[in-house]
Amino acid sequence: MASPDVDVCLTSYDYVFKPDILTGKVAFITGGGSGICFTIAEIFMRHQCNTVIASRKYNRLQESAKKLESATGQRCLPIQVDVRKPEEVLRSVEQALNHYGRIDILVNGAAGNFPAPASSLSFNGFKTVLEIDTVGTFNTCKAVYEKYMRDHGGVIINISATLFYRGQLFQIHASAAKAAIDSMTMTLCNEWGPQGIRVVGIAPGPIADTEGIRRLGAGMFDEEVLRNFPLQRMGTKRDVGDCAVFAASPAANYISGHTIVVDGGHWMTCDNNFSFYSKQMGAKL
Repeated sequence: MASPDVDVCLTSYDYVFKPDILTGKVAFITGGGSGICFTIAEIFMRHQCNTVIASRKYNRLQESAKKLESATGQRCLPIQVDVRKPEEVLRSVEQALNHYGRIDILVNGAAGNFPAPASSLSFNGFKTVLEIDTVGTFNTCKAVYEKYMRDHGGVIINISATLFYRGQLFQIHASAAKAAIDSMTMTLCNEWGPQGIRVVGIAPGPIADTEGIRRLGAGMFDEEVLRNFPLQRMGTKRDVGDCAVFAASPAANYISGHTIVVDGGHWMTCDNNFSFYSKQMGAKL
């Protein structure tokens, strides 16, 4: 779970898109209580979208919802849910619909991850990450489809990653989970497109000030390493949030089944050398 000083709202925001581009919409965001999805929720709300933020830790969600409402003036409903459990997901979607009457945008951001060589990763550790990321994404997609989008259309945004593009070291569990999510994005695009549902993936690269970077080794991204990035900087949560606004907006009306990479070109140039990663992350492993 991200520390409290990380999940704060933006101190200022200059609009790339029209401030009312999501007016009247409702977004259901899993993992929205912290990290990247907290900022996605904030930026959606700054574009006049009401939100639901859903995760397992309700106290954290309540705190985040208050911050988001105070910063944006929009409504934010916190709902406790374990995305691995279909009955809880269905109940949370019903609760959101009872409150708002609609769900126009679904963001699947609930995720679990930690660095571990495949040789020392436990059976349960592998299973848990796939259950949260992959099974959780399917559960939420299916629940929102059945309860609302089948009859009304909408946009589904699946938060993925670039890890499996190069077989990222120490990330076999998350890589497998995100590869499956990208496949789901394409399949659901084909199956649900006739009902007016667009399905888009977003694959962030290294994003500063996130729990993922702290767990995976913030010290790995020093100035020397950053010089090897094409854009020579870490990404920001706002970079991902603005991309999510684009994907959810009419500007992306003919984009579906595609995963947008938001990593500044990192995956094409990053070091994936065993000696390098073992040295950088040895203390954590």
